[in-house]
Amino acid sequence: MESLNIFIRSIFIDNMVFAFFFGMCSYIAVSKSVKTALGLGAAVTFVMVMTVPLNYLLYEYVLKANALVEGVDLNFLSFIVFIATIAAFVQLVEMIVEKFSPTLYSQLGIFLPLIAVNCAIMGGSLFMQQKVDALELTSLWQSIVYG
Repeated sequence: MESLNIFIRSIFIDNMVFAFFFGMCSYIAVSKSVKTALGLGAAVTFVMVMTVPLNYLLYEYVLKANALVEGVDLNFLSFIVFIATIAAFVQLVEMIVEKFSPTLYSQLGIFLPLIAVNCAIMGGSLFMQQKVDALELTSLWQSIVYG
């Protein structure tokens, strides 16, 4: 039941695009055709769903204070680690789209690699970190639902 609550909140209350207006530039830029907009939306959604749980694991077991070694806090590296994770998945998506849909790849142009710096995805990871610290997200499953 709690996962359903997190899912509903992530769609209607904590929605990165509609509630916080993150990532609007990418969506507006490619919204000339439905196919292109759906392609970019699917790519952003895939990257979000994959990176938020992975960043949860990295934060919880590597970056959080006392996670690796007692007395060591690597929290200051979270921004860099989250960006690296997101960039890696965006590269994966770019290679897959180029291989299986060259037409969509050419239509998206520069906006496909730009989702690596899409603030919606980065916002998702940073908000996830805040929710972990506030004890709203306490498991990998909840971070997957949130993503």
